[in-house]
Parts: sequence; C-alpha cells; structure tokens
Amino acid sequence: MWKTNINGKMLGLVLVAFFTSASIDSPPNHEKYFEISKNIEIFTNLYKEINTYYVDEIDPAKLMRIGVDAMLESLDPYTNYISESEIEGFRYITEGKYNGIGALFRKVDGKIMITEPWEGQPAQKAGLKAGDVITAVDGKSTAGRSTEDVIDILKGYPGTEVFLTVQRFGENKQRKITLVRDEVNVPNVPYSGMISDDIGYVALTTFTRNAGKNVGAAVKKLKEENPNLKGVVFDLRGNGGGLLTEAVDVSNVFIPKNEMVVTTRGKVKDWDRSFKTLNKPVDEEIPLVVLIDNGSASASEIVSGVLQDLDRGVLLGQRSYGKGLVQNTRDVGYNSKVKLTTAKYYIPSGRCIQSVKYDNGEPLDIPDVERTPFKTRSGRPVLDGGGVKPDMMVGENEELRVIKSLNSKYLIFSFVNEFISTMPEMTSIEDFKFDGFDQFVDFLKKRDYSYESESEKMLNRLMAKAQEENFEITDELKDAAEKINTVKIKDITKYEAKISSLIEKEIASRFFYEKGKIKMGLRNDEEIKEAIDLINDPAKYNSLLK
Repeated sequence: MWKTNINGKMLGLVLVAFFTSASIDSPPNHEKYFEISKNIEIFTNLYKEINTYYVDEIDPAKLMRIGVDAMLESLDPYTNYISESEIEGFRYITEGKYNGIGALFRKVDGKIMITEPWEGQPAQKAGLKAGDVITAVDGKSTAGRSTEDVIDILKGYPGTEVFLTVQRFGENKQRKITLVRDEVNVPNVPYSGMISDDIGYVALTTFTRNAGKNVGAAVKKLKEENPNLKGVVFDLRGNGGGLLTEAVDVSNVFIPKNEMVVTTRGKVKDWDRSFKTLNKPVDEEIPLVVLIDNGSASASEIVSGVLQDLDRGVLLGQRSYGKGLVQNTRDVGYNSKVKLTTAKYYIPSGRCIQSVKYDNGEPLDIPDVERTPFKTRSGRPVLDGGGVKPDMMVGENEELRVIKSLNSKYLIFSFVNEFISTMPEMTSIEDFKFDGFDQFVDFLKKRDYSYESESEKMLNRLMAKAQEENFEITDELKDAAEKINTVKIKDITKYEAKISSLIEKEIASRFFYEKGKIKMGLRNDEEIKEAIDLINDPAKYNSLLK
C-alpha cells in the first residue's frame, strides 16, 4: 500500500507543495515550470514502473535516496539531503552538540574504528579508546556496515543504553561495554593559553553556536592574566567552518563595530544579505597571526579573508580550501531537510574565494594567473577563487602531499595503535619525545605505502601521452618509474621532523585527548614557531601588512 502511495498520490502532493513554495520564493517562469513539471512526471512514471516490474524486490526508499544523492551531487559537494535519521548529525554541525556517545568514528582497514573519544563524554567514561574496533552494536555485527549506519545506531535519547562489542589492539579477547547515551557537547574553543612569555594562543575548531563569544572570552582572559601580552596566534587550521553569523562574531573580536564583514548574493534577491559587526571589539590593535591550511574552509575563510582584507592580521600557513558558498536548509517533509547552496559570499575587498574546479569533491589548485586581483584596505594585492592565500606561505608542496597521503590512509593513526600497545602511561607532555621513526618507516614498508610525487605525476602524463600518440613506451621511461617508486619510501625520511611531530600529537591525544594533542603540537609545531618569530619582529610583521 505504501508503495502505491509513494508512486502516485503522495508524490503528487509533494510536487504541489514544491510548486507552491517555488512560486512564493521567486517570480513565475512558466516555460521553466513546464520543463520541471514534464521531467518530474517522467521521473514519477519511471520510478513507478521500476518499482512495479523490476525482476528483483527493491527498497523504494533506498532507490529514491540513491537518485536524490546523485542529483544533488551533480550540483556541488555541499548541497545534501538530510534524512530524519541524520538530523542529529546536522544538529552537531550547527550547535556543537547532539545525543549519542561522544566519539568520532572512521572506517580504517575495512573496520569501524573509534578515532577520537571526547573527554568527559559517555565513550570516554566507559573506557573506550582511540583505535578500538567496534565489532558489534546491541549484538548485531558491524561487518559490511558503513560508518554512517553504525553512527545512526549509536545516536539516541539521553539515558538510553547501547551495548558494544569491542576489539582492542593487542588483545585476544573482545570486550563487552555498556554505554549510557547523553547529550554530547563539544567545545569549539578546546584550548587557549600562552605559547611564550608574552604571546597568547587561541584554537577554534568549528563555528558552532557561541564561537564568537568563546573566542572573545579566551582573548579577554589572555589579556587580563598577561598585562604584557604583545600578540595573539589564532589557529584556524583544519577548521571546516559552520555558521556564517558566528564568522561575523568571531571577526568582531578583532575588528571594530559597524564594519562590513560579508555580503551574500544568490538567485533569490530577497535573500541577499549584508553582515556588519554589531559589538565593540575585544582588541582591534594587538598584533595577530592567523594560521590556516587546506583544511580551513567556509566560515574559516570568511574570518581569515576579512582579517586579510582589512589588514588586521597576518595570515600564515597554506592556501585554504576554497569554499565561498552559503548553504541554507529547507524542510522537505517527514522531519527531513535539504541543505542547499543558495548564495555566494563576498568579503570586504569584493572577492569570492570559491574554487570553481573539483576532482572527486576536492577543490583543485587554481594558478594565480587565473585568479582575479583585488586590493585590501591598504592597497595590498589579493586574489579571488581557489581559497585564501596566506601572506606568509609555510610548508613545501611535496611535504604537504606526503602528509596528506599519510593522513588519508590513516597510517599515522594505525601506527600509533601499535606503538602505544606496549607503551606505559604518558605522565608529561613536556618530557615525551618520539624517537622511533625507523619503526614508522618499517611500518610503512609492511603496509606497502606509496604516494604520487610530482615527478611521478609528470612521468605518468608523459607515458599516457606517448601511448595516446602511439609512441613506443621506452625502457628508459619504465626504468625511471621503477626508480621513483623505490626512492619514495626513502624520501619519507626528508620529512622526519614533521611526521614525528604528527606522531607525537597522535600519541598525546591517546592520553590527554584534544587538549593534549594541541599542547603537544604547540611544543614542536614549525608554524607556531614562525608565528612567534613574526610577532617578535614588528618590522617584518608591519611590512607584510603594507
């Protein structure tokens, strides 16, 4: 009966609702509406025929979800359908809290694994650790299930129980653990403090509610407790963004009241907005260094771009992700929503930093010559498209490529799982030093690790071109490819300092959670050292802003 309804009357009612809301939100375009109506009718008939006559039984909801996801994926990576079961995840993105057990999960080596339990939350209280493999939930095996499937099961009302079967590295016997779900609240400013005698540090990990308030409170506290404070390092690395209004409030911590921060423009002109700062700043004079990388996106790029456009601080690190789009959510019935791109945003110089080229959802690097120049308030040249380019670039491209490949394959994470299985408790972050890099190299050899270097990319393009033009692939080209492959694992030692630093941070997180990870990073982070040196060199700092 439900199948009949969804194929006929129910879908028809949804279409009526669609046309009604469309006519309210935008002026009529009868030719376009005819095309929409015609194609939806074709889709409805096709869906009905497949559901009725296809040789095997199908799940109508699953089939529709595949079609919806494919349709939205063709638009941009940020327009998504959010089902009723996914609303808790959406709540976390916007509010920084949700109902569940308080841990991050990933599929590593084909297994559902805890990658980060949050301190003080149900998972950590129950004794779960990063690296634990979830083999069953409520007695049902996780084999063959996606990470999203398992996360959906683990979410639930506070006070309800969930039973996990867990395999810990190095143990033969599986553990049975009972957790009580709760409201999980993840702080967006996990750490702030002094990184030298007179330079403060604030880390912001996400733009959930009260991000501006919390950053402002952290800066105020640094000033109150350190009267000789002469600079602040503001860390937005790896911050994937969040609420646009919080980006305005975070900017307002460092820039004056009534300053234009961002303008949004889209198809529905009534939705175009301009956002100005509303409050008195915490400090609009203190030297400021903002750390960004290719994981800094969306709201992070608004803040860093605004501070650059207004010459308020120096940006240091790598070019940001390149997301200059604004999403809004619309209810689509049955407690589900669509999160869709409704506008592009423009920062004070007039530029939009949206990347226009994607490969498998990842933005491609756009050469500077293809980007339009704009000017900051003092007349410094800045570019649109493809992210925000720092005033001080730190980190080699090849090093970043190696690090990205290690992280994408969870190799540092997996190595630390093995390493700490025989390691005693870490008593002090300050006294710990990782000296097992040879062990890590051996681990990579066992995993048959490789990455595509720039020289290898060029050689592969040359070989592909040669085949395309029917040239014989010479033995010299094949020999070059083999030599590159054998040298790559040795090349990893060139980046021993950076990789060892990441391993130390991962180890610290196993004992002291996110705060420990950040504190360990502060101890030996090259970009932190560069930021401190820059604040201690006023002439260089000021020259970068002129």
